[in-house]
Amino acid sequence: MKSCLKKLSAWALAGLACVAAAQPAPPPPASAVPPQAHVPQPPPTVSASARRLYERSKGQLLQIRTLLKTQDSQASVGSGFLVSNEGHILTNYHVVSQFALEPDSYRLRYATTDGQGGALELLDFDARRDLALLRAVDDGKGGGLRGRGALQFRPQSQPLAKGERIYSMGNPHDVAFAVVEGNYNGLVERSFDPLIYYAGGINPGMSGGPVLDEDGLVVGVNVSTLLFAQQVSFLVPGEFAESLVKRSMGAKPIRTAAWARLRDQLTAYQDELVTRFVAQPWESANNKRYRLPVPRQEFMRCWGNSTSADTKGLDFERSQCRMDHALFVSGNLQTGWLDMSHEAYDGSKLGALRFARQYSGSFRNERLGNADKSRTAPYCKEQFVDRDGLPLRAVVCLRAYRKLEGLHDLSVLVTTVDASTQGALGRFDARGVSFDNALKLAAHYLEGFAWTNSKGQK
Repeated sequence: MKSCLKKLSAWALAGLACVAAAQPAPPPPASAVPPQAHVPQPPPTVSASARRLYERSKGQLLQIRTLLKTQDSQASVGSGFLVSNEGHILTNYHVVSQFALEPDSYRLRYATTDGQGGALELLDFDARRDLALLRAVDDGKGGGLRGRGALQFRPQSQPLAKGERIYSMGNPHDVAFAVVEGNYNGLVERSFDPLIYYAGGINPGMSGGPVLDEDGLVVGVNVSTLLFAQQVSFLVPGEFAESLVKRSMGAKPIRTAAWARLRDQLTAYQDELVTRFVAQPWESANNKRYRLPVPRQEFMRCWGNSTSADTKGLDFERSQCRMDHALFVSGNLQTGWLDMSHEAYDGSKLGALRFARQYSGSFRNERLGNADKSRTAPYCKEQFVDRDGLPLRAVVCLRAYRKLEGLHDLSVLVTTVDASTQGALGRFDARGVSFDNALKLAAHYLEGFAWTNSKGQK
């Protein structure tokens, strides 16, 4: 399964996953299957509304396959749906990303619910919203998807109410076309871009499939699900899909690797993200000695913890804040998110020597990454900075993207160096930002450090 990062529970980067499926693995040996797995289970109940909507829309429902160029082996599968009578199809960008970035190695095909199939061409994509517009290739023999009709989008002037029943469709795990009932629960809170919270089960292979209201109108597009959670899934609002369709219906097919187009989209996105972020003032961490940068939780979430009251060693307070979602580039790379943390230490119970050993060890333990297929090794600069009398040791690192020219990953490490048994360590990370915006973010982060008050340095 492709992973699209997006929230990862408790910062393990494992939380949200895209729901496009890779080629399924072979089943385990019978001896490895728990006995209870063989107990027959009653089939899930499907309402009359679900059956009615599926029968009405199954002619416009498709499976989207990414195949190797020279053979029929599947690299990944997802879902899609017809948005015009001429054979235009809407799906997720991450479903077709392999083809978009490596068209010499992959090709696209569709399969209908009644067993037809054919080739696809890519017209445009919106990586920020994880959407792509395709068109069936007319084989000149009466094939293709012309005349099969199209699903219509629900008007924006008719918003859904929380709790309304909606229906997700797709081909989960490359098993069979299916309809899944769930509920609309509004938009995800503290998300930089709007996402619909769908209380229903979306499985790998359903990415790009439509989600319909009771009238059969598209309200959203399947995109991701929260791992290790029940019935917590996410949809791209239909308004963004409709906008892409209107904008790119007449676009020429993309024939070459789309890295430049992708770079332009990511560059525009990070400009907006950085502008909004640096315009926000820092919140207080409520530390008695230091003013530590904590972001407003407008599109980030923060968690914190501290040592228990009976601890006999190093006392600390920790906070970590992160954007819940990121942008999918490829199976090896996600980008477009901010992450920051700080730890404030009190080592008066340890004494200066033992505190210095643990404090410096915390700084050395920070990992900045290595060169890989997507990014260069980090280039770092270290400097001591004075923040209104508060001495800081700061390290700023950049890793350049190999195929997305002008974009970088930024890491900033900061530690206070003002006391023998007290200190604070902070880290800020930004994924996929320009050099100028990296400088803005680094400066903004350093400005968040200061004494709590004029007495803090005593």
